[in-house]
Amino acid sequence: MKKVLVTGGAGFLGSHLCEKLLNEGNEVICLDNYFTGEKKNIVHLLDNPYFELVRHDVTMPYFVEVDEIYNLACPASPIHYQYNPIKTIKTSVAGAINMLGLAKRINAKILQASTSEVYGDPQIHPQPESYWGHVNPIGNRACYDEGKRCAESLFVNYHKQNNVRIKILRIFNTYGPRMHPNDGRVVSNFIVQALQRKDITIYGDGKQTRSFQYVDDLLDGMVKLMETGDDFLGPVNVGNPGEFTMLELAEMIIKLTNSTSKLVFEPLPSDDPMQRKPDISLAKEKLNWEPKIKLEEGLIKTIDYFKAII
Repeated sequence: MKKVLVTGGAGFLGSHLCEKLLNEGNEVICLDNYFTGEKKNIVHLLDNPYFELVRHDVTMPYFVEVDEIYNLACPASPIHYQYNPIKTIKTSVAGAINMLGLAKRINAKILQASTSEVYGDPQIHPQPESYWGHVNPIGNRACYDEGKRCAESLFVNYHKQNNVRIKILRIFNTYGPRMHPNDGRVVSNFIVQALQRKDITIYGDGKQTRSFQYVDDLLDGMVKLMETGDDFLGPVNVGNPGEFTMLELAEMIIKLTNSTSKLVFEPLPSDDPMQRKPDISLAKEKLNWEPKIKLEEGLIKTIDYFKAII
């Protein structure tokens, strides 16, 4: 049994990770300040004697004895991370410093949940880990993009300078049950609008593309990365290379929900990437990982979840 700390553990991804780690026989400490996480995401775990819930903000130091740390704490949707951009940067940067300091003191292995947003609006397609990105450092999305880029730099330098055992995972668009219905992300937006028979909002002409991975596939890749030897640090892309336009996604969700919703078009937000697709060659080679769940299958599970909460 390993003792594992999950920061952001009451969030969409964190709650699923806590559940998976418990199911695999580990002891889990879930850390969250509930800025975007919700207690209802992990309330079903509270009766487990090997699960511990702590209200704490990672921008403040935290002391505990654990074997592994998964650093997931950070608002991840544009609505949430742009609500308080300074707080977002602090969470990414000060949070990384505090968790790396903890990992250094107790000799724990630590994984950083980074993001495909480090690539910005990419000029290379699909995006390999060797691509440095095309990011506006003063744009509306910079608080998240640059915060995550800085966190990656901190992780690498804590490893080089202090021999901290690090792992860096670059997460591409992920969806599934427990997404916040008002988080502004395209999958949850479209599903909620379709279920409520409202117009589905498309930004721009709808021809921009994204790659969508179901949450279970991401968790599989995340745990596999943590289990790799100390010679492989990452960064490694974990995402589904299936590429869909916003129009294709909207039409699929309308069909799966039997909705009468119509499409309406709004101006494209600034710095919104036109293409996003992971090159997962490294994940296949180093983690023996690739996604298993097709978009339609994952959407059906996600729609069922939203039907139950709306």
